[in-house]
Amino acid sequence: MSSSCSTCADPVAAAAPTSHWPAIASLSLGVFGLVMAEFLPASLLTAMATDLGVSDGTAGQAVTATALVAAVAAPSLPLLTRQLDRRVVMLAFTLVLLLSNVLAATASSLAVLMTSRVLLGIALGGFWSMSAALALRLVPPAQFARAMSVILTGVSVATVCAAPLGAWMGEVWGWRSAFIAAGVVSLLTLAVQLATLPALPPRDKPDLRVLAELLRRPPVRVALLAVLLVVSGHFAGFTYIRPLMEQITHLSVATISAVLLGYGVGGFFGNLAGGWLAGRSERLAIVAGGALIAVLAASLLVAGSSAWVTAIAVTLWGFAFGAFPVGFQTWIVRAAPDQAEGAGGLMVAGFQIAIAGGAIGGGLLVDRIGALGGPAFAVVALTLGALLTLRHGPRPGAAQ
Repeated sequence: MSSSCSTCADPVAAAAPTSHWPAIASLSLGVFGLVMAEFLPASLLTAMATDLGVSDGTAGQAVTATALVAAVAAPSLPLLTRQLDRRVVMLAFTLVLLLSNVLAATASSLAVLMTSRVLLGIALGGFWSMSAALALRLVPPAQFARAMSVILTGVSVATVCAAPLGAWMGEVWGWRSAFIAAGVVSLLTLAVQLATLPALPPRDKPDLRVLAELLRRPPVRVALLAVLLVVSGHFAGFTYIRPLMEQITHLSVATISAVLLGYGVGGFFGNLAGGWLAGRSERLAIVAGGALIAVLAASLLVAGSSAWVTAIAVTLWGFAFGAFPVGFQTWIVRAAPDQAEGAGGLMVAGFQIAIAGGAIGGGLLVDRIGALGGPAFAVVALTLGALLTLRHGPRPGAAQ
């Protein structure tokens, strides 16, 4: 590979000599707002479908729209905006997030709702593809891991808050109130980013050749295939978990909110445990998380009518999912250490395609066989993904 390629430069070596922790905090707030908006449909799906006059499976495609657009945005927006100051680009993403929430809160039809979710996909894909590279520029190299931990805290907090608060607000004030709250968060994020993000002139010059070269590497392809299987299985089950709790377990809205809070709390601690385990073996972290969710989904198929089984399964499901983000990020960097930024963009795209695949596949099954369709999809996809990772995932000290 040519040493003159600008995208081959070591990004850590060029990181900021001084710390910009308020800016890092603003990125964490941005992550919180994005993940909150992304997860809200899972807790509001039934109410949204009823209000808009569509089926649960059709309403679930709001998740699909976001994911498909984010999958395209993640690798393409860094290329399309490579001449722009990254501060301006990040502020633009936050404005798009704000507009998305406004449209969702005022949607009178499925078409308007889908438009709002397309805008969310643009903001989501663009933000995630650039966040790690920006963190490298905002803190010295020795503080990068801590900075990423702070940014990803936004994911953990949103995981805890979004689903249960969305379900509760939807019951008390209507499902639109949850998107109004998300809009307030995005407005606050914009103000904080305006105050804290420094000028970040464009530095890297990414191009399509880097992405094409990465896709020719077998370890990268295996990692992306594992993402497609594991993450699609998770989202097929999670996106349609509320219909299952209503139609199979027959839980009240208050109980559903409590169970979703359990999912969020489980996810918070799962992020911590998953990060610890992935630091020792990302392969085992992904296998353990995938296998556990497959077992939990199977328990819902067999005993989903039991309130206790459902509550415990959903809580542990949140915990198990925490192993995936850090595990897959570490895997892709090990698979392409010389092109970590480009590989990260492909990983984001893979995640979003998997989310879309899970929402589509789960939605088709839910509309055809009922609320157990989501867990059925999850069992198959997660089992295959865990087996693939067990066989071909990276091993410490092994050549990639």
